[in-house]
Amino acid sequence: MSSMKTGKCFKRNLDSRSKIYTFQKYMNTHLSMKSGNEKVGRIPVSTTAADSCPPSCPFRFNGCYAQTGPIDWHWKRVSKGIRGDSYDVFLKKIENLPEGQLWRHNQAGDLYGKGDAIDPSAFSQLVTANQGKRGFTYTHKPVEGQAGRLNAVMIKSANRNGFTVSLSANNPTHADDLADLKIGPVVTVLPESQATNTVTPKGRKIMICPAITKEYVSCSTCQLCQKARRSVIVGFPSHGTRKKTASKIASR
Repeated sequence: MSSMKTGKCFKRNLDSRSKIYTFQKYMNTHLSMKSGNEKVGRIPVSTTAADSCPPSCPFRFNGCYAQTGPIDWHWKRVSKGIRGDSYDVFLKKIENLPEGQLWRHNQAGDLYGKGDAIDPSAFSQLVTANQGKRGFTYTHKPVEGQAGRLNAVMIKSANRNGFTVSLSANNPTHADDLADLKIGPVVTVLPESQATNTVTPKGRKIMICPAITKEYVSCSTCQLCQKARRSVIVGFPSHGTRKKTASKIASR
């Protein structure tokens, strides 16, 4: 398997495993080969330890849907190391997925790296392991300003190399800001009352997630979020037991 030619940010390929990177010591990752979530569908789906979530995310401990119900119970076990695998084992599982396999990274958790930073080595290896597969994910890691500059470069490169990373916006105004950067596709949280398609302040179309609006539609059948070159912004109305808190953020 050849590594990507993506510049200094991605220096190591999947076979560079002799060194135990720092992220392996705290980033436990779980992969379900067939998701039990009907909205996701029966595709592989992963969960990453909570330490991966950026402190800058306004939903962290403040309306995050993943911090409620069964997914929260599962996520806590992954974060404590009770469930899941080391990073190397997780990468091997992704590498061994069938050619063309659709899979969703992080039903809970974010891209590897403590705090607001994405770990370049970890992310490089993930994108390389995904070669020939159709992985997709979402991130709240910052991509704006000085703090987000390296994150932005890596995400843009991933989107050009087969691993789709959607930038997660806090609300439609923020979605415009992220879309203006032209780094990758954008999704946004919406107020819980927003049940129909809408537009951003700059006129970009926001489509409510089809798995929410249509019966018998899931990530496995829709596949919209896997399309790196889509122009439409996918909207997720606030949901879960903390939806009112999330809805206040989405209404700003």
